[in-house]
Amino acid sequence: MNIMDILGGLMQAKTAPSASQRMKNVFGADESSKPSSGTSQGFGIEDLLGGLLGGGSAGSSAGGGVFGQILNQVGGAVGGNKTLAVGGLSALLGSLLGGGSKAATGALGGGLMALLAAMAMNALQNSGKSTGKVPVGLLAPETEEEQRDLEIGAEVVVAAMINAAKSDGRIDKEEYRLITGKLQEAGVSQEDMYYIIEELQKPMNTDWIIRAGKGNPELAAQIFAATLMTIEVDTQAEKTYLRELSSGMGLSRDVVNNIEHMVGMQGV
Repeated sequence: MNIMDILGGLMQAKTAPSASQRMKNVFGADESSKPSSGTSQGFGIEDLLGGLLGGGSAGSSAGGGVFGQILNQVGGAVGGNKTLAVGGLSALLGSLLGGGSKAATGALGGGLMALLAAMAMNALQNSGKSTGKVPVGLLAPETEEEQRDLEIGAEVVVAAMINAAKSDGRIDKEEYRLITGKLQEAGVSQEDMYYIIEELQKPMNTDWIIRAGKGNPELAAQIFAATLMTIEVDTQAEKTYLRELSSGMGLSRDVVNNIEHMVGMQGV
């Protein structure tokens, strides 16, 4: 089982219809990030990331958002931006902006973890709840232990996304076929497909998700952010689920509001 491939496949297969725009809001990227059709520089992904990391061209001003604040802050804290998870971020940005070749699912999974980590760090700092830790996924792992921590965090996020998908009732046959079909298109391996199918068929297990996030504010914030990328939050059941999830994990109202604000949502 490759949990990063699974996460990347889920990102493509089961996200809220407005999830792409929510992620763009965090990056500070939108259609204006694309150059004019007469250029040959792709979709400006390298310029956008370069600007965020302090290495872009002087004229690069596309985007910024939460990442413009967080990446520079984290880079300073760890002695430079070279340790940040740039590869995954580039893959995720390329997917969102529609440029470049199709990214590997594992790279998209890594990019999503970095995005969620930045959101968690920003929300905790802005609410005065920061513990001083860098959430897992924002820094590229350099040791086996760090890689293991990243995979454990990704496994919890995967479980949270699947659990959220069930929050407005069971997944019906058509939705099930849609999810598995998109996973096949994404190139998820048969072993990973079996894992996802098994998880989709299980009943909700919100208590396990809450236990995973409780006492770990960074992971709890990542779980909540991932949930907002998975469901549209347009039913009472989904709104109730979000409230139960956030309160159960011990997230303050300020942290929740910060996460909702950065994706462009009003309080739910």
